[in-house]
Amino acid sequence: MKEEKKYISLILIHIVLGFALFVIEPIAKLYFIIALVYFTLQIILVPKKEKVQAVLYASAYFVGAEVLFRMTKGGLAYEASKYLVIVFVIMGMFYKGLSGKGYPYFIYLILLVPAIVVASVTLTLDANFRTNIAFVLSGPVCLGAAALFCYDRKVSYQQIHNVLIYMMLPLISTTVYLFLYNPSIKDTLSGTASNAATSGGFGPNQVSTILGLGMFIMVVRLFLKSPNLALKLLNLTILGAMTFRAIVTFSRGGIFAAVIVVAAFLWSLFFKSSLRQKNQIIGSLFLLIIAISVTWVISSNQTMGLIDKRYANEDALGREKGDITTGRVTLFVEEIEGFLNSPFLGIGASRVKNARVEKGVGHLPSHNEVGRLLSEHGFFGVIILLILIIAPLAYRGRNKKNIFFYAFLCFWFATINHSGLRIAAPSFIYGLSLLHVTNETRSVHRQQLTK
Repeated sequence: MKEEKKYISLILIHIVLGFALFVIEPIAKLYFIIALVYFTLQIILVPKKEKVQAVLYASAYFVGAEVLFRMTKGGLAYEASKYLVIVFVIMGMFYKGLSGKGYPYFIYLILLVPAIVVASVTLTLDANFRTNIAFVLSGPVCLGAAALFCYDRKVSYQQIHNVLIYMMLPLISTTVYLFLYNPSIKDTLSGTASNAATSGGFGPNQVSTILGLGMFIMVVRLFLKSPNLALKLLNLTILGAMTFRAIVTFSRGGIFAAVIVVAAFLWSLFFKSSLRQKNQIIGSLFLLIIAISVTWVISSNQTMGLIDKRYANEDALGREKGDITTGRVTLFVEEIEGFLNSPFLGIGASRVKNARVEKGVGHLPSHNEVGRLLSEHGFFGVIILLILIIAPLAYRGRNKKNIFFYAFLCFWFATINHSGLRIAAPSFIYGLSLLHVTNETRSVHRQQLTK
């Protein structure tokens, strides 16, 4: 009961925060600074045995808040959340060390270096070397740092749930902010393309991605942390609100990723459950299907049917579009061409974006991390991809207790294939898949025998 009251209180606080950020915009920076000071002090001041969870909670909160900070211009830097995750996990390594078994990620980080050297030669003079390199490598470095810290790190299931809560709380504020920023969807629609007006004036792709993560977390709460009807209804309401705002961004990537991740989680949960638990899962699944169906009907009504056409790959007049990926395949082909032209060392970090500027097609960053790795890192990119895929699967072979493993890995892989590593979420969540999750054990008190 105490845990439930705390959960509800934290939700209410972040609902109020969402209102405050919209009404008083300057407090966004104050919010960022307060959160930074609070979580930094937590990592420094908590007892050594609690350092790991303090690092994970701090990282999770800034991962969840990243898009909100960008949307409200509250962050001290655009990439602030990625940098802070790196700083937090380095602090964690300082206090708690790291596993020597995580050496593949040392190799991974070292393999990122040659592309920087190549970029110093290949980037054009008008390109800002430091800014461009930081933009494309902050995500990969964040992933490597998170993986090194999390590898074989022991945490309990309750601590994993707490990490998800810390990620979810700022997403509630984001959802509230979006409703206030754009209360009338119909007034801002002009077609079936991704819509910045319905995304808080920010990139629909990133908003859709982070809300898709929120959808997954709320599904986890619904199935594993909703012991009574009141909590089920609360979590379903939050899930519906997040799903609605994700849908009306008209960016499909985050929704598709959420569906894949939820399916991976439910598959893992179902086959690890007892017969009685499976019946409960089916009951919760029935509620989930109803909630999502109602949300879709509302979304369709609010968008005057345009969202149905968007997912049917049609324009506003109902004509089928030629490219369902909205240009992503073209970008990916260009990246593969870059790999074929320079297969060993690659064309250099950030050179893909720089080349598009030279061609006069604008500052188009990569949407696909696989293509970017191959083109910019060459053969080293192939090795990097092999490490990123094989290392967690090999670890899973030795440790099969993490029920979220496939969900976390699927979120990373689905996200990097439609949004790259633009936000910290896929990098950090990849690291979470490498945690050594243990079951909570209660102390057994035995009566002392007396002679």
